[in-house]
This record gives sequence, structure tokens and C-alpha cells, in this order.
Amino acid sequence: MNLLPFRLHPRQLAPLIPLLLGACASQPPAPIAPASPASPTTPPPASTAACPATPAPVAPAAAPCPACPACPQPTAPEAAAPAAPPLQRATWSELPGWQEDNPAQAWPALRESCKALARQPRWQAPCTAAQALGEQPSEPAARRFFETHFEPWAAVNADGSREGLVTGYYEPLIKGSRTRSERFPWPVHGVPRDMLTIELGDVYPDLKGMRLRGRLVGNKVVPYWTRAELEKMQAPTLLWAADPIDLFFLQVQGSGRVELPDGAQLRIGYADQNGHPYQSIGRWLVSRGELSIDKASMEGIKDWARNNPQRLPELLNANPSYVFFREMPAGNGGPTGALGVPLHAGRSIAVDPRTVPLGAPVFLATTWPRSERPLRRLVLAQDTGGAIKGAVRADYFWGFGPEAGAEAGKMRQQGRMWVLLPSGQTP
Repeated sequence: MNLLPFRLHPRQLAPLIPLLLGACASQPPAPIAPASPASPTTPPPASTAACPATPAPVAPAAAPCPACPACPQPTAPEAAAPAAPPLQRATWSELPGWQEDNPAQAWPALRESCKALARQPRWQAPCTAAQALGEQPSEPAARRFFETHFEPWAAVNADGSREGLVTGYYEPLIKGSRTRSERFPWPVHGVPRDMLTIELGDVYPDLKGMRLRGRLVGNKVVPYWTRAELEKMQAPTLLWAADPIDLFFLQVQGSGRVELPDGAQLRIGYADQNGHPYQSIGRWLVSRGELSIDKASMEGIKDWARNNPQRLPELLNANPSYVFFREMPAGNGGPTGALGVPLHAGRSIAVDPRTVPLGAPVFLATTWPRSERPLRRLVLAQDTGGAIKGAVRADYFWGFGPEAGAEAGKMRQQGRMWVLLPSGQTP
């Protein structure tokens, strides 16, 4: 998943009200797990109920009335508890399963991260050392490398808790064609020509990398079209898909492969998004009693769609978010994540980059889908997603194809995370 949300401070909100009519996301998540990847601006705190008007002062009676217990006196509002630091120092002994995992299996993903990070001063030392160890060090050498060049930091939620949601995503394969036909009637769109992208960092440096999406009506920027208004978009069509629900889940994942009628395959990846927040169609089905929560997996949703074809537009339009694609270079590696490097099955995750630096190693302690069996391993934070928000939140990349999709579709586990930062560096 690879759509970044952003948050405005209330003081910054007022001058941007006209622009904030359009939601935002930044360039890569992925899915986002059948899942995650986009939410727009965090709204300002809800206002409290209006206070009753204070009456004008009047002269006291001859005998002043004592304070009445039935009339409570106003009190100062309680101060909100400060948020816990999102990354807190830890020791290697705190990482459950660190000695059982083979960190050498994460080495190819680490080398990919270093391609993107090596020029950053804080990453130069570990990346230079990794280069010196070669393409595939032994397990003891890899473990020694990480314990020498990195220090673990526990990811902590704002309320101080240390467990969070771990979902899964994958690279799907759908059927498609370069030409429209009765068999391939569903458009796969590129970036619309009439969609405006507003870089908020140009005005507010602390919002660097954050964007708004919209369109121009007269001299006013208004929200861009929703999924339900798809026919109004001035978007080029890259391909034509055979199945709308498969196309929908490809959008959720953020990238995938398309098998053409002659058997050839091409890869498409996230290019942009219409700026509207992602809404879960699984949650929509559960809220209407169409599916029980244990059936609201990717396969459960697909089964419901096949059994209710007349309600398919209603289902899909419950999510106003729409992802636009671009054709990607062919290759045998994984899809490209938000870091700009190929993802590795079982060793890459999507994170919230406001807390976890993209490219950083992360030790993930969770369980296998619908199981209590431990899944504890070193992974690399190489992607983002619109639904991936918070310090203890990850989307685990399962790889390519239906088997990976089956695992990703049912993964909704609790887990803990330790971010490995270069030795001597602080968050």
C-alpha cells in the first residue's frame, strides 16, 4: 500500500479551508493490505458543547445566598495526557525470537534499502559495512552485523501500549487486455489530466511531501471526483480488466500484474489517487448485516460480489477512493514500494513513515494468519499505505500470486515492532 495520509495542526487549518475540501495522499504504500494504503486530513478536535451564556452581574441581595450544592461551579478542563514517545530505547534481549530468526534471509531486502539510503549520513556507516559483507553472509555474520551497527527501539502507541494491528498484502494477478471488448469492459485508468496536485510543503515546510488532490471549477479548487463519479474523470485508459472486483483489490494492493490474452504479463503500479479517503467495503458489508465479521475477508467479499452482481456498483462505490496506475518496467523481482526499491516476499512491510523511517530494519513479532503460531522475523520498512497509521502498525508483504493472496486476505493479527536505527542515532 502506498498512500500517505497527513495531519494539519489546527493553526494551519484555517488558511487552507478552501483547499481541504479535497482529500490528500502522498506518493508511495501499497495496499495496503487488503488493506490499507488512504485517509485525508485529520480533523481538528471536536468542539465541546456550547456553554450557556453568563448572565450580567446583579447587585447582591441583602443576605447573600450561600453557594448551592445543586449548582456545580465551573472547573478547568483536564489537561490531555501527553502522548508516549513513539520509539523508546530497548535491548536486544527484549526481541522475542531474535535468536531463532535467520537475519541473513533479510539481507537482500537490506541491500535494496541501502540503494535508497546510502547517501544519507546516518545510514552511510551500516550500508558501507553491509556492502563489505557481500551479497549473502552467513547467519552468524548477519546477526553480528545487525547487533554491531544497529540499536533496537520499541515502537509504542500514543497511549503507551505496545501492541498493534498487523495486516497483509500481496501482488495480485488479474486478467486484462489493451483493447476493450465484451470480455474486458472495465477500465484501468492512468492519472487524470484535469486533477490538480497541490504540494502543501511549498507553503508550509513542515508539511513537506503532503499533497491535496482536487479540480478547478471557475477559480475554486473543489474535491476531485469520487469512484461513483468515475465517468466524469478525464483519465486515460491504460488497460481493460475482465473482473471489476479483482480490479478493485488490485487498487487496494497498490500494484500488480496483468495477464494479457496472449499469455504475456505486464506490471502496473501506483501512480496517484483521487484524494478521497479509503473506506473498507468489508466493514460496509458487516455494518449492513451482509457478512459476519469473520467472513469479511477478501475471499468472503469476492464470494458476496459473485452472489450479488446487481449490487456490485453499490458495494464498490462505498469506497470513494480511486487509485490510478502507470505501467512499470518488466522484471522478476517484487513490485516497487514507496522507498523506490523492489519488495521482498516475507521480508518487506509497509509502515507509517511519520514514526518508522522508510528503509529501516524492523523486528516484527506477530502470529501467522488466524493462528497463534509465532511469526517473528527481521523485515525492512520499504512501503507505506493509506490505512497504515500509528507507530505499532504494519502491512506484511506476502509476495505474488493466489497463495500469497490467500494468506494476505486473512491476516489481521496483533503484533509488536522494534525499529533498528543505526548505532548512536536517535529517532
